Amino acid sequence: MLSKKQDAAFGLLRLALNAPRFEQGPIDRVRAEIVSRIVGSERDPNAIAQRKWLRAIYGAHPCSRLGEGTKESLPGITPSDLRAFHQAIFARDGLHIAVVGDIDANTLRERLDQLFGDLPEQQTLVPVYDVAPKLGQLVEENYDLPQTSLTLAWPGVKPSAPDFYAAVLLNDILGGSYLTSRLYEEVRQKRGLAYHVSSELTLDSLLVTTETRSDCAAQTLSIVRDVVKQMAQQGPTGAELKAAKKHLIGAYAIDQLGSTRSIADRLLDLQIHKADVDYNQRRARSIGRVTLKQVKAAAKKLLSAEPAILVVGPPLGGKDE
Repeated sequence: MLSKKQDAAFGLLRLALNAPRFEQGPIDRVRAEIVSRIVGSERDPNAIAQRKWLRAIYGAHPCSRLGEGTKESLPGITPSDLRAFHQAIFARDGLHIAVVGDIDANTLRERLDQLFGDLPEQQTLVPVYDVAPKLGQLVEENYDLPQTSLTLAWPGVKPSAPDFYAAVLLNDILGGSYLTSRLYEEVRQKRGLAYHVSSELTLDSLLVTTETRSDCAAQTLSIVRDVVKQMAQQGPTGAELKAAKKHLIGAYAIDQLGSTRSIADRLLDLQIHKADVDYNQRRARSIGRVTLKQVKAAAKKLLSAEPAILVVGPPLGGKDE
């Protein structure tokens, strides 16, 4: 919000948080918009594949459900349901706050009391058990497309794990660093099979994604798997580790702290993951202390597993097959 408009902005935010109306007319309008998107996605091969992928790797766990709901579930939601959900989730014990910008601590303290002071003290949510994705399976959405999308999932690492920073460096070397990673070098630079190929470390998986010409999909998948296999068996080189440390330490401020919004997002993320207040200062030291032996151990641990693979496009063997 603009500093000069904060009185009005905080007032509107307080109303939205504490006294939402949930009137039938707006509910019906928003429901119709969501159902329309769902109906449209039923003809989208990527949306179809995503639903199939979530069911395959998460089974009956809530992670397999789409956040927007379904055509069958949405019509049954009433204003009373929304009020009950609001009462259950909007409570102070589940609240994390990050504020960045033109406001002093005393003024902010008063504002926060005004915004959240009337909320219930405790949430009443149903616990959701942890789940590990089911790897070692091939999920295909066969569709006659000129370009095939590939997603591969290996095990991930939680931020609280002792080998988290080793896994972060491993990911950067494998595919996290856009122009210098092994995957980019082998898939894009040497063979021109894709414009983009990357890896991402999430809470429950290490994901590799790329898109390629459909008649090159089997070759691209084979190369990705070979690169990962080599990394699992041999790990990175000392030069790769040195470059990854330099990149992750040097690019952090630009990537994560470049605007008030990004700073607030980062501060919120640190709270959610229960990081200490000096995390930003300790992060560089933690990355710098990681040894080549530790990264090789992380590579063997994570990348030796058989991945789950999602293919969106023609069958890998060709149309006839």
